[in-house]
Amino acid sequence: MKTNSRVHPLLIALVAAAILPWLMGLAGLTTTSATEVVIFALACMGLNLLAGYTGLVSFGHGAWFGLGAYIAALVALALPGDALILPLVVAVGLSAAIAAGFGWLMLRRRGVYFSLMTLALSALGFTIAFRWTSVTGGENGLGGVERPVLLGVDLNDNMNFYLLVALIALLAAGLMWRFVNSPLGHVLEAIRENETRATALGYDTQRYKLAAFVLSASITALAGVLLLYKNRLTSAEPMSIVFSGELLAMTVIGGMRGFLGPALGAVFYILFREYLSIYTENWLLWFGLVFMGFVLFARDGLVGIGRQIATRLFPGPDTAAAMSDRRVETLPLPAMLRARGDAAGSVLKAQDMVKSFGAFRAVDGVSIDVRDRSLHALIGPNGAGKTTAFNLLSGILTPDSGQVTLSGHEVAGLSANRIAELGMGRSFQITSLFPDLTVQENVRLAIQAGDPARMNPWTAATGIARINDKAREIIVWVGLAGMENAKAGSLSYGGQRLLDLGLALANHPCVLLADEPLAGLSVAERERVGNLIKQVSADIPVLLVEHDIDRVFSLADHVTVMNEGKVLLDGTVDDARNSDAVREIYIGSGTAEVAASAHHGEVGDPICVLSGVNVHYGKSHILHDVGFDIRKGEILALLGRNGAGKSTLLKSVIGIAPVSAGSIRLDGQELAGLDPATIARSGIGYVPQGRGLFAGMTVRENLELGRMKRRTGAGSHWTDEQILEFFPRLGERMETEADRLSGGEQQMAAVARALSGDTRVLLLDEPFEGLAPAVVEQLFHSFDRLREHLSIVIVDHNLDLALALSDRTVALEMGRVFHDGPSRALATDLDLRRQVLWL
Repeated sequence: MKTNSRVHPLLIALVAAAILPWLMGLAGLTTTSATEVVIFALACMGLNLLAGYTGLVSFGHGAWFGLGAYIAALVALALPGDALILPLVVAVGLSAAIAAGFGWLMLRRRGVYFSLMTLALSALGFTIAFRWTSVTGGENGLGGVERPVLLGVDLNDNMNFYLLVALIALLAAGLMWRFVNSPLGHVLEAIRENETRATALGYDTQRYKLAAFVLSASITALAGVLLLYKNRLTSAEPMSIVFSGELLAMTVIGGMRGFLGPALGAVFYILFREYLSIYTENWLLWFGLVFMGFVLFARDGLVGIGRQIATRLFPGPDTAAAMSDRRVETLPLPAMLRARGDAAGSVLKAQDMVKSFGAFRAVDGVSIDVRDRSLHALIGPNGAGKTTAFNLLSGILTPDSGQVTLSGHEVAGLSANRIAELGMGRSFQITSLFPDLTVQENVRLAIQAGDPARMNPWTAATGIARINDKAREIIVWVGLAGMENAKAGSLSYGGQRLLDLGLALANHPCVLLADEPLAGLSVAERERVGNLIKQVSADIPVLLVEHDIDRVFSLADHVTVMNEGKVLLDGTVDDARNSDAVREIYIGSGTAEVAASAHHGEVGDPICVLSGVNVHYGKSHILHDVGFDIRKGEILALLGRNGAGKSTLLKSVIGIAPVSAGSIRLDGQELAGLDPATIARSGIGYVPQGRGLFAGMTVRENLELGRMKRRTGAGSHWTDEQILEFFPRLGERMETEADRLSGGEQQMAAVARALSGDTRVLLLDEPFEGLAPAVVEQLFHSFDRLREHLSIVIVDHNLDLALALSDRTVALEMGRVFHDGPSRALATDLDLRRQVLWL
């Protein structure tokens, strides 16, 4: 969460504090109102440490505001004479201690459950404050608190009191600025973006969240103390749910993604309240409507509204996709990753691991021995238990029984972050990054996880030279030089894969677990990433799960084959290659034989016509005047390198990526400009990359949701019985939750869900990605038969299968169509394929 201002935020805060009383006077308000603005600004900035930076939304933060005020009032009333400093220190310190206790309990829950617990805390605090009359004064509150004369300055003078409040608030703001820009503060942003990945890097996220919770509560309690002395009394009102909602609304309206945004929201709130309350007692109703407007139309709040308007009025020049500035070099492994000394024998060893989910035993007595400076492949069909085994090794799951040792340390049952601390690096089957942070910030966070300064709350994170130097080495080595300041989420899929590998290695692990690092990559990128992993294995042992069997056999030093949760074979590459059992359960008929089995029916007239389609993501111009048609009964392959715009084009057809110019017509009906739901009801079925099933719901429930609202008569009408003719394996899985299916079964369920409505055109984004050859063969034959009922557009990096299956190929490069012709020519003529696809 960085500021785009060239002026330091603390300097802006200082100037604002100096002129605020004068500005309030111009607005017809008093110094007292200026004091209230500063107090609420402080409270909102404290809340934003939790909501904006850490991603933990508190609906009950007023509890800390009220608690601080009550503690200070009780201490002040118990002391002889008037006092401020001691009540303030005691209130903040005791509030921090209480927050640590509640935070330890509440942070065990995430998302809406955490938010509901904060709401309950506020309701509980309000009830106690309102009912415990003997201590809190009940509905009358606690009064009689007076401002003292401090160091000869009479704080009963409103201007003197304002100056003290402003000074305290500026000091607190300085503390928060150092905190959020420290290594500890940067980890909070990582938790907000992707807590699972932060844990896998070795961060104990509970500790970091607790630190943010305690500091946030303490700052908010400090604001409550200052309001106590401003009003000279306190009541239960600040602990109410309504007040907590007002604090959150101020924070959102000001802008949670700007350091001073919440302070600006406090100014807006005070002015809105003071002026509108003159005309109506129901000013909170109007404030609520304004809040809804900001949520709907200005997500970045007041701090971002100027930029949002400027972007609309002056969009600036179009830019190409994020990977266009990338500089790729072939470099030796960075010095920080090179092995020292002799090979250490077994580095990662699992013995008799068992893991069951209910009655289903996903891993049944699996043993794996990964030796130093080797590439050990773990292969098997989808559903064999490979990813479950990975999760057991890395601490995401705890084995029911068995042992796992890492460099001699027993790690079975340890948390994922503790295992990562001991030296396990992991890349994920589905890329797991911090999408709203830059490439450099992603890598720096990974390196920082192993640095002694990782919990430092004071030092500037960007100023630690040793971390910056290592980050630079990793970025150059993986091939993302020139992309340091691009957001991770803006990279192409191939770029994200490279970054994911960089994160897994950035902390110099003693072993790397690579979960399908080649899935979804183009041929050239598969070659590059495969070579990088082989290069790594000469110094750091690698346990690789991958379905590209030919590349596995060319890279691996040792192979373990799993099937149905058990080890089928453990031996050399030749042992696996020559095993009839492995060939039968895993390899299938082979790509050439599968490709030759395709049959091509008659292709009819165009059913969908794209012309002049342009799509922008912000300033990035992704698709440029794309035009082609899709014909009845045709399978059309949409091919090109990563970042060419293939997935974006599918999303534009279904309406997820809005078309900025051009036309998409389906049987004469214009789809451009319609919402995705309407387009889906018109007969377009879409299977996204990654499948996108509804986790926790059964296959049957997923199909029912796919059918809902889509029985419109716009295309082929599919019953469950007809779908199961194409995907009979789902018949046994109809009552199984989607996230319990194997990868192949999930892909079948995703296609079946897309077919469940009335469908004329089926869009498939990487349907063969990450699947075992035997499962790919089943899907290939199903798609081949489906062409008799509808038209299909397929995006896939398995060129041999995509070209064999399809009737025609449209190739994209840099968002433009530069080839449209029969697939057979590309399938049989390798020189033409290299010329057209650059592969």
